[in-house]
Amino acid sequence: MSTATPISAVETGLQQLATDVVERALRAGASEAEVVIREGDEFSTVVRLGQVETLKESGARGIGLRVFIGPSGGQRTANTSSSDFSEAGIAHLVSGAIDLAQVTSVDPFAGLPEPSAMGQLTEDLGLYYNDVYSLPPAERIDYARRAEAAALSADPRLQNSDGGSFDAATGHKIMVNSRGFVGEYARSYCSLSAMPIAQTEQGGMQRDYWYSSARTLAKLDSPESIGAEAARRTLRRLNARRVATQSVPIVFAPEIARSLIGNIFEAANGDSIYRGASFWAHQLGQQVASASVTVIDDGTMPGLFGTSPFDGEGLPTRRTIIVEKGILKNYLLNTYTARKLNMQSTGNASRGLAGTPGIGAGNLFLEPGTVTPQQLLADVKAGFYVTELMGSGVNMVTGDYSRGAAGLWIENGELSFAVEEITIAGNLKEMLNNIVAIADDLVFRGSVTSPTLRIDGMTIAGE
Repeated sequence: MSTATPISAVETGLQQLATDVVERALRAGASEAEVVIREGDEFSTVVRLGQVETLKESGARGIGLRVFIGPSGGQRTANTSSSDFSEAGIAHLVSGAIDLAQVTSVDPFAGLPEPSAMGQLTEDLGLYYNDVYSLPPAERIDYARRAEAAALSADPRLQNSDGGSFDAATGHKIMVNSRGFVGEYARSYCSLSAMPIAQTEQGGMQRDYWYSSARTLAKLDSPESIGAEAARRTLRRLNARRVATQSVPIVFAPEIARSLIGNIFEAANGDSIYRGASFWAHQLGQQVASASVTVIDDGTMPGLFGTSPFDGEGLPTRRTIIVEKGILKNYLLNTYTARKLNMQSTGNASRGLAGTPGIGAGNLFLEPGTVTPQQLLADVKAGFYVTELMGSGVNMVTGDYSRGAAGLWIENGELSFAVEEITIAGNLKEMLNNIVAIADDLVFRGSVTSPTLRIDGMTIAGE
């Protein structure tokens, strides 16, 4: 039985190191300082046609320092990072940050968050389980081998493969700043996938995949179910054809619809808003989508991939409604963009070891509807069910949208034949307003997710 492990079980003394580096930076001339330390281990294997093709196991740790010089409201700032935890390495980290900050420009919006805004969630968020490394390496490899074997055994047309894979990782993050914030947490992750290749007697080939990912091994789908689903998805793509250019309803499969939710994140990103690089600039309180659309960012949901007790600046994560029944309610902000826009941070700061904090999502999702995917399809007389998108033809300033696509043709509410080599086009502003149906099949397979959804009014460019 897998169990969550408290932070105390993975402490390595790095919190004290982070505190010491903050104090050293202040003594060296910084008016404020912030330190992030990360350490972790990774395992990855790919088995192809039953044989181990790649096997990787690694561990790494690093430290990042952000310093500010000058009075609040007019600070110079700089960042340095290193993987050298020796005395000389730490000394170089600190002196480098101070030297860089002294030659940067004064920024009136730079600085740490106010102490009153900082904090963290204290309940068990189910982020770390000690079982992701419980399998010996040979059994991890066997998981990948079983997933691939299950896919290849499903049908004689499946004779080749891009492999079965198994990945596991653990991580530990510590953050300390000079305004009194001290926080740390651990995370674990494991995943399993299979990617078979199908071939017809005429030589036509197609590939697809399926996967499962979880914080704990106990919640990972079985290798056999992963392989079977990967095989089903691959076989349905055989004998694909093109269709004529036309305007029909487009149904986005959940794993594809999530890209549209990612576009919503980009449109609501505070950095894009203050730069005027989003078509949602100056749109708060306005209708920006169909009344059926509610999009939420929630970094507090236990066990999920976008969950954490605090954000990249030491603010507690939270639930933020971005769009509610089609109305734009909030942008996603860190401290810097909030100051630029004269607003408050939404706890969405995202930070690696190097560089200034950006903006990241927690668990970003489209609220599900009440119909099943089958009921949603049943209302489509002729349309296109998208299972793959290619290219990145999305303009976040104008909303123009054009991407290569593949999938399945819908006839009289049924998926009838495979389609490839077409382009779907529209404008995101219109697309979001033309979401006419949302299914009830919301499953969190990543930090950004969506149920099946239908959009009317788009154009398919084909033959």
